[in-house]
Amino acid sequence: MVSLLFRQIARSASQTGVSTRRRTGHCSLTSSSVQGPTERSLDLRTLTGFFREEVVGKHAHHPALICRQERPRAHGGPSSRNLNVTSHLAWDFDEFDKHIRALARGLVAMGVRKGDRVAVLMGNNSSYASLQWACASIGAILVTLNPAYRLNELVETLNLVGVTHLFTVPRIRTSNYIRMLSDAFPELRNSSPGNIQEPALPSLRNLVVVSNIHDTTEWHRETCNVKSITDWREILIWREDTWEQRQIEELVQSQRSDEVINLQFTSGTTGSPKAVSLTHTNLLNNGISIGDCMRLGPDDVLCNVPPLFHCFGLVLGNLAAWSHGSCVVYPSEIYDPKAIVDSIIQDRCTALHGVPTHFLGVLAEVQKRQDAGEKLDLSRLRTGIAAGSPIPIDLMRQLIEKLNLVDLSIAYGMTETSPVSFQTTPADPIIKRVETVGKVQPHVMAKIIDQDGHVVPVGKPGELCIAGYLVQKGYWEDEEQTQKAMRADPDDPSTVWMHTGDEGIMDDEGYLKIVGRIKDIIIRGGENLFPVQIENALTAHPAIREAAAVSVRDTKYGEVVGAWIVREPSTNISREDVRRTVSESMNPQNAPAWVWFVGEDGTPGELPKTASGKVMKHVLRKWSADLVQNVIGSVGGK
Repeated sequence: MVSLLFRQIARSASQTGVSTRRRTGHCSLTSSSVQGPTERSLDLRTLTGFFREEVVGKHAHHPALICRQERPRAHGGPSSRNLNVTSHLAWDFDEFDKHIRALARGLVAMGVRKGDRVAVLMGNNSSYASLQWACASIGAILVTLNPAYRLNELVETLNLVGVTHLFTVPRIRTSNYIRMLSDAFPELRNSSPGNIQEPALPSLRNLVVVSNIHDTTEWHRETCNVKSITDWREILIWREDTWEQRQIEELVQSQRSDEVINLQFTSGTTGSPKAVSLTHTNLLNNGISIGDCMRLGPDDVLCNVPPLFHCFGLVLGNLAAWSHGSCVVYPSEIYDPKAIVDSIIQDRCTALHGVPTHFLGVLAEVQKRQDAGEKLDLSRLRTGIAAGSPIPIDLMRQLIEKLNLVDLSIAYGMTETSPVSFQTTPADPIIKRVETVGKVQPHVMAKIIDQDGHVVPVGKPGELCIAGYLVQKGYWEDEEQTQKAMRADPDDPSTVWMHTGDEGIMDDEGYLKIVGRIKDIIIRGGENLFPVQIENALTAHPAIREAAAVSVRDTKYGEVVGAWIVREPSTNISREDVRRTVSESMNPQNAPAWVWFVGEDGTPGELPKTASGKVMKHVLRKWSADLVQNVIGSVGGK
């Protein structure tokens, strides 16, 4: 690890008064089984109860939400303080709460009932943020949809969970949702609002559209021929002395914290997505724990880049920040490095979230501006989370040196665990912060097991399993898949273990390394090779921007390493150089026998990734097999 990286992190820990030694002393484990601290009790309030009492009650006039792409009064309603900002939407928590309550009354008035599935098909905006809290307040279940879905995927997902109410924007990028749905299903053009009768979408009754089109004529052209549409601005009820408000209060009082309020879909890196059922307790306590690890407080401003349909944006971003009274900024509706850098500077952000792809784009934008002579003040940045996929050590170094993210936290989790189960903190030893995903979160149990289900000794790889409050209730109406992934402890049936499918190694202090998906492990001549370690060796090279290691069938060894490379701009590293980079920095059997450069030999111009930034290794394995068949990419030395 580069010494400069260590010095900067150590200086940050010193300045914040946080020791880089373990807070609880050394604990030497012999087996890979840990339980998080339990000193602070779980919060068993509902999201609504917590928000009213702990957030609005204590931070009413602190900044809550800034949406730089939205107009100050995008939702209509009474005149707004808008934090005295005239160029874009900016709310304190009191004003945020007023919008949430107006929306909740509107939902009740349009017939949304407790348990109804309310789907959202939007980018990051204030309507999405308001729906997150308003649905929870009336017991409706928020269903988060990927804006990149094609028609067949969208219809399958809506029907999978029986969505009754769909909230959408007219379009994002090249996806035109209103046109796509109305062209496919003419009944949407002719049905009246609140009474959609489309056989292909048997549960759907309401289609509510949030305008992200500022031109009135264009907005009218997009929506005028679809009679079933309800305009978002028409459903908000601003008066508080209404029957809807009385019904909301009754619903709030009747709720239990173990009720499902969110359905999120797994990334689907290898198969069809499944709907993960998450409760108030799951989401609230995970948000609190994540923000605690980041040392968030009311003076923090989080630039929340990941999409809200994913648990990264929705929980690690929104809930982690708001549960600590911090402000959330959406720099743009969808990922835009220019808007992100503008927001960091103009909103004086202290935190930045992202997956490696996001951070690489931000670094490139910063470098571009600095090369043009622009002076950028990034001094307020200190923390954030890097997650979604393994973070190369070289990227960590750049984020600390170039963006001042000296307290950057690494988080590990999965949608089924709400999502975070392990996370680093500024108090962790330096080497642990850059080479592991930290230690287990409070009120969480974890173990690493072998193929027979036995806990392995520390230092040995195996499958990571997670238990505790954060484990989902199950896949929505899919008992078969639920039982495959969630299994009761044979010695304690009250404890249910989520089998993650991830290969991990735990050290004697309880720090965890994730070395890959079990199905992605490369078995060369009977020896397990871990893709993450190979990828770290590759991305340490200055000419390699991204790398992905996959298994390639081989007659002699069974499997060998194949490497997919994204070069840094204006560099020209060769296949032989790629192989040498690995063989000189780690055990030579890890060196790739095959190397391919993205965008060459007829391959697409970028690595295939899920919306959360995870490289889809199953796609790369297919590409690799096709190229190997034509003997393209061999560097020998198997």
